[in-house]
Amino acid sequence: MIQVLINLLANAARHSAEGAPIRLAGERQDPQVQVSVSDQGVGIAVEDLPRLFRTFARRDAESGGAPARAGFGLAICQGIVEAHGGRIWAQSDGPGHGARFHFTLPATETAPPETASGSGPTGGGRLRVLAVDDDPQTLRYVRDSLAEAGYEPILTGHPDAVHDLIAEHRPHLVLLDLMLPETDGMALMQRIPELRALPVISVSAHGGDHRVARALELGADDYIVKPFSPTELIARIKTVLRRSALNRRLEAEPAEPFAYWELTIDYRERLVTLAGGPLQLTNLEYRMLVELSLGAGRVQTHAELLPRVWGPEHPGRSGAVRTLIPQLRGKLGDNAADPAYIFNVPRVGYRMPRPGGPDPGE
Repeated sequence: MIQVLINLLANAARHSAEGAPIRLAGERQDPQVQVSVSDQGVGIAVEDLPRLFRTFARRDAESGGAPARAGFGLAICQGIVEAHGGRIWAQSDGPGHGARFHFTLPATETAPPETASGSGPTGGGRLRVLAVDDDPQTLRYVRDSLAEAGYEPILTGHPDAVHDLIAEHRPHLVLLDLMLPETDGMALMQRIPELRALPVISVSAHGGDHRVARALELGADDYIVKPFSPTELIARIKTVLRRSALNRRLEAEPAEPFAYWELTIDYRERLVTLAGGPLQLTNLEYRMLVELSLGAGRVQTHAELLPRVWGPEHPGRSGAVRTLIPQLRGKLGDNAADPAYIFNVPRVGYRMPRPGGPDPGE
């Protein structure tokens, strides 16, 4: 809808004298909302009004047979509005009398967010989400998305406030922008131990950014790329929170320790040792190692590992598995060409040896 407004306002400005007023109005007309952009510009001949939104009108204009305002911008507006269940049209009293463009959208009632006494995302009280971002518009957008979904938003644009906000509000999850004034999300994760102990979703303006990879290495549980929809944001939050709950349940109901060659996984203590020394793993690396070890002896596909490690609502991107496995191998000292712990089965998935099996090389 931002693109629609940009196109309509640019169209009005282009065909108006400098300094001439342009009016933007919105009105609720149940069961819809009508938005109008009006100008006092060159106007449009009545016979040309039906042809304004045709995608080929710009070509017609070259031969003098199309209205002056026609172009791809208006056709794009029509496509977007109709995709949202609305309609768009133009009015004018003729050349020299300006033009009015109107579009409608279905109106919907938004239910108030669930309160602590209701059944929120956890089935009990509301979960608290701390959003750290220096862009006020992003914070407002996140606040509204969280509140509508039944979460309690805690917002700040100041990195120095993060430590105190965590201590005061004890959030269940943190949305952390990777680009902050005078610092970045990665430095913040390194500086604040309490932040590393929480589920973290890093927020990036660029998909595949090296900062995203670094944030995941430092312990972030997932990432989301701007701009994102409320649907994607809430799905990612639910996935990470569910995965965090799975970690806690595994600790509460542990299996017997896994031991193979120099690697030991103590599920009860959430402790991984290699050659007798503790191994520092991120949450995602630990979850991947746990899933592979619990299924030791058989091949686990990308499709199996994705929902188990990232959660059932995570988008099905096998690339996430391919990115995480090399990180885990690096910490295990494993060689992909001659592995000891994590074996690759091309175009299928990965497996770990069964405990008690022959040592590597045997």
